[in-house]
Amino acid sequence: MISFDSKNKTFKLDTPNTSYVIGVVDFDQLVNLYYGDKIADTEGLEARSFRPRCASFSPLTSEYNTDAHDFSPDCAPMEYGCNGCGDFRTSALSIRNVDGNTVTDMRYEGYRIYAGKPSIDPLPAVYLNSESEADTLEIDMADKVTGMRVTLIYTAFNSLDVIIRSARIENASQRPADIDRAMSMCVDLPGMDYDLITLYGRHCKERSEERRPLAHGLQGIASKRGVSSHCQNPFAALVSKNADENSGEAYGFNLVYSGNFEFCTECDYSGTSRILMGINPTDFTWHLEPGESFQTPEAVMVHTSKGIGEMSRIYHKLYNFNLVPGKYRTEKRPLLINSWEAAFFDFDTDKLVSFAERAKEFGMDMLVMDDGWFGDKYPRNNGTSSLGDWVVCKEKLPEGIKGLTASAREKGLKFGIWIEPEMTNSKSELFEKHPEWVIQQPHREMHKGRGGTQLVLDLSNPEVQEFVFGVVDKLMTAHPEIAYIKWDANMTLFNYGSTYLPRDKQSHLYIAYHRGLENILKRIHAKYPGLVMQACASGGGRINYGMLPYYDEFWTSDNTDALQRIFIQWGVSNFFPAVAMASHVSVDTNYQTGRKTPLKLRFDVAMSGRMGMELQPAHMTDEDKAFARRAIADYKLIRPVVQQGDLYRLISPFDKTGYASLMYVSPEKDHAAYFVYKLEQYHNMPRPAFRMAGLDPQKRYLVRELSLDGKPIPQDGKTFTGAFLMETGLDFEVGGEHASHVLELKAAE
Repeated sequence: MISFDSKNKTFKLDTPNTSYVIGVVDFDQLVNLYYGDKIADTEGLEARSFRPRCASFSPLTSEYNTDAHDFSPDCAPMEYGCNGCGDFRTSALSIRNVDGNTVTDMRYEGYRIYAGKPSIDPLPAVYLNSESEADTLEIDMADKVTGMRVTLIYTAFNSLDVIIRSARIENASQRPADIDRAMSMCVDLPGMDYDLITLYGRHCKERSEERRPLAHGLQGIASKRGVSSHCQNPFAALVSKNADENSGEAYGFNLVYSGNFEFCTECDYSGTSRILMGINPTDFTWHLEPGESFQTPEAVMVHTSKGIGEMSRIYHKLYNFNLVPGKYRTEKRPLLINSWEAAFFDFDTDKLVSFAERAKEFGMDMLVMDDGWFGDKYPRNNGTSSLGDWVVCKEKLPEGIKGLTASAREKGLKFGIWIEPEMTNSKSELFEKHPEWVIQQPHREMHKGRGGTQLVLDLSNPEVQEFVFGVVDKLMTAHPEIAYIKWDANMTLFNYGSTYLPRDKQSHLYIAYHRGLENILKRIHAKYPGLVMQACASGGGRINYGMLPYYDEFWTSDNTDALQRIFIQWGVSNFFPAVAMASHVSVDTNYQTGRKTPLKLRFDVAMSGRMGMELQPAHMTDEDKAFARRAIADYKLIRPVVQQGDLYRLISPFDKTGYASLMYVSPEKDHAAYFVYKLEQYHNMPRPAFRMAGLDPQKRYLVRELSLDGKPIPQDGKTFTGAFLMETGLDFEVGGEHASHVLELKAAE
């Protein structure tokens, strides 16, 4: 709900449990007055509530001068702080005018409130299912000197504690101008007593939690890698010092964008905190001719005083109902076997058919053929050639894709395929024909990626966009039975330059690339609405909300080591639900780490996400195959609650207790799945109480252990009240290093 108090000139945006208040103050300045737990009215929040902070102190009279004319943007909580107009903190907006002047002074002009969310072009992302689901506020601001205008856009959800922000910058003058900086959101909080939570990482070690206190000055995260980033991702949280999973204040910030981004907090001398999020201004200048406009991507803000876990659950619900296509919200995701770690590039039709036979025996739903199936002049036998040459390699697949889809169909399986359509290799027929299609810098040697030959296609070029769309379109037209595509992107954007964009718009490349990609993906979804797609970027390089409207899940990491996956998936779960996290069972001696882990741990970790397999069935013992069949059957029992339930993180692996545990609970609280993992073993190791969360304290739950490879825990087959399970918990011996348990809880009749 959104309202405007004309007397106090305040806007109030309400979600079920939060309020966000904006005020129009002297000289038509727009300020942020409040963001936090829901309040009944805005009385006391008008301009006088912050003027003392802006007043000047006179040592002669020992009094503050609070005259309205002493308004100073320098310390006022500006709603969208601009460059060069007296606010010396990091700005949300900076525009370079034709005379070279960079002063931007936006003042309030008017507003509109209406039901539903307006269409935001060219970057629509978070959609609404009905007009009544949210209200939208548009606030118009203008710089009366330059003629530049800004529309601040806010969407407040009526059933989720979510507010979405973006900005549209318009050149309403008669002269061209350049945007040097345009953030999606700017929020000033009245204090700085918060911890900043971010998720850093690198390839095969993505999403490690880092929590540090705010300090005076600048702190934040950013990416300048263009296409993907394992190092940082566009989400962060500010939480109170005492905040944990179940209590404390938490502010979450998430950018719905997959390119270069910046998240920044600045704590000033007055002890306040400014938070900004948007496109990274480095190497970004957007040229606007008169009449043209620029739309920033959306930023998703979440607030709760019920802890970090509740913040995560709010984001998960937004994902499930307002980012992924409607048809996938409640649909069970397929169990699949992927050929990559089972065969890498070394496969043929017979080997893939044998995978399909084993997959059917195990009870799986789909066979996915990974990298290595294509190339005519240059067969794809390693990572050095053939990207862009999307024709079947007849040496490996003499009957083509058609023969594989037929074999899968005969065995009752769906079929999926790997592609990397944004890329090419310098050793490929495509590059030989169209060297101008790759991103490159004139007169400089091209920096190449994977295999020493990989290059990125220039998606700012409509001709290249048509080619990339055609990769999918030709596959689907020739083989309509393809049900799943693994879309990879194994390179960052190194060679910053475009042969398509004109000289004065080279700085548009990073954004034009992503707009081109989105145009392609929208066309694919429109023509093939039933096609499921996975986003992979050397594993987890594209885990962000910008990709979610177009992909149904992520390849969470190239690292399939079960032990490290516990940490990686824990970090990812801060903002993404289990249904988005592809988690596969791989070989006992992991390819990435060389670590040997029990098959049970590998299955139990995969069961906490969208489970799949990368195992070579021919290398499995009969005992391993029997266990795999049992574990897969058990996963199907809890798949609905894992993929659609509420997540409760219980014991963090980052706390270094030697244990990790989490659970999923159905919205009706009648079904739950509990996971506990033993990360390490040492003498006289203390054992925590295995308490649960999210259950109905009045209900009785039957506990049953799944994925068994030995004796069940002593509580197997017994019933307990939800209150007992949450307050006292179960006491059992987990086992030695790398032991694990999966429990199913069902409300007793």
